[in-house]
Amino acid sequence: MYDRRLLTTLAIVVAAVASAAQAGQITSRAAIDFEISKPVRDLISPTAGKTSWIHARVNPLAGEPDNGARGTWTRGKVPVDPLAALSRNPFAPTPPLDLLFDGIANPFACDGCSPPDTNGDIGNKQYLQVVNATKIGVFKQKTGKALAPPFDLGSLWTSGPCAADVGDPVVLFDGRAKRWVLTQLANANAVCFAISQTNDPLGAYFLYTFDTVDFPDYFKIGVWPDAYYGAANQSSYAAFAFNRAKMLIGDPSAEAIRFAGETNFLMPADLDDTSHPHRGGYFFTFKDDAFHGGADRIELFQLKPDFADPGESTFTLINTFPIASFTYTVCGFFNFNCIPQKGTGRKVDAVSEWPMQRFAYRQIGNQQELVGNFTVGGGTGSPGAAVRWFELRNTGSGWSLVQEGTQDLGDGLNRFMGSIAMDQAGDIALGYSASSGNDFPSIRYATRHPTDPLGTLGAEQILKAGGGSQTGSNRWGDYSGMAVDPQDGCQFWYTNEYYDMSSGSDWKTAVGAFTDPACAP
Repeated sequence: MYDRRLLTTLAIVVAAVASAAQAGQITSRAAIDFEISKPVRDLISPTAGKTSWIHARVNPLAGEPDNGARGTWTRGKVPVDPLAALSRNPFAPTPPLDLLFDGIANPFACDGCSPPDTNGDIGNKQYLQVVNATKIGVFKQKTGKALAPPFDLGSLWTSGPCAADVGDPVVLFDGRAKRWVLTQLANANAVCFAISQTNDPLGAYFLYTFDTVDFPDYFKIGVWPDAYYGAANQSSYAAFAFNRAKMLIGDPSAEAIRFAGETNFLMPADLDDTSHPHRGGYFFTFKDDAFHGGADRIELFQLKPDFADPGESTFTLINTFPIASFTYTVCGFFNFNCIPQKGTGRKVDAVSEWPMQRFAYRQIGNQQELVGNFTVGGGTGSPGAAVRWFELRNTGSGWSLVQEGTQDLGDGLNRFMGSIAMDQAGDIALGYSASSGNDFPSIRYATRHPTDPLGTLGAEQILKAGGGSQTGSNRWGDYSGMAVDPQDGCQFWYTNEYYDMSSGSDWKTAVGAFTDPACAP
């Protein structure tokens, strides 16, 4: 273990670097703490959940005039999304499940806590799932059998802010390095990273604590060859680059570079193969004409960090893509009482202000591909949540918008909480929650082939039918997780939450895997 006093001194002497960067102020800071964990298999796993707890989602416009009622839905009757009917391709098959198993459930995770923020990733031998409070589940790849009891992420630390489980967790598999990357928030404006020393998720981890200047609400990460890229909802939306090279070898001097000043949340790109794209990680956000000004659009940014000379780092808007008109926010800005459920007056949060994870990157031949999604209003249900998804492509002459669609089947269901990915054959899979006043929340998914009509998804499949509704908090999960097996490049893995019977907070999670038969490993 390294001397914490030395690390604190390191953090103090690393000066903040200011420049007139396009997106605002840039700062560079070394990790404020580092240690090496015991192997997970040597930890004593808890047998019960923590006390009741609801994780906040911080409103970045709290206190501003008209807060809580801003969003294009307030114009009166919300227009039907122009892509909804055009995006349906019911005769195109979506593959059935190869595998379905139960993930971590409440109250084991956290007695009475919400939302679970369910996500996961698939490695070479294991599937890791993470939920709030913060529990990590390790499952065998082929069968879904739990290989160990879920463990607390905070238990890897011996002390400090990361020893407590604050939440907003994310797990990713770094396929190039064959390492696991686990993150969560910490109090005192910090974010916690645990990097596995090998590809064994039950082994030991390099542990980093980074000062993020402001509290890093809704922190998300993406794996890239030259850095781990992150983003957070802070006093202004911020993008981060963390020194991946140092973190993989357990160098305690690993530093983070931060750019602040954007006007909507920035979702970092996450590499889904072992290709080596150019230096600099991508981020996307979306903007609405009435709320943000200008046309309805997707914006693509690139952060190029220079860890040797942080002042030379750049964060640049590299392209803007006008998209079909959409209704920004389903029920109004930060109105959590939104999506109806069967058998209860409790409505849940659609999280329609921000992009949904992941922003998945893949290289297919000479094509670079990026796919993303976000929740919009204007669906045919009530109040009309639907998932807008898109594909960007670069064949060497710059990024262009290849297609976009809106997942809404005209059946009265609200679809939200999406996650998207692409396999090595170019097939796309979108997973999401679906709910209405006549339907319990369920987990569903749909796919498309590269030869299908642009902007369309095939017939919807039910991954897990809900048997109840959430009657307690209005905080449904803030995100879900779609991933692709890094070994065969074909099998999709998706996890989300559901209820098997109505209750205040006894949510369950499911993990399903499916494969497009046209994808050859």
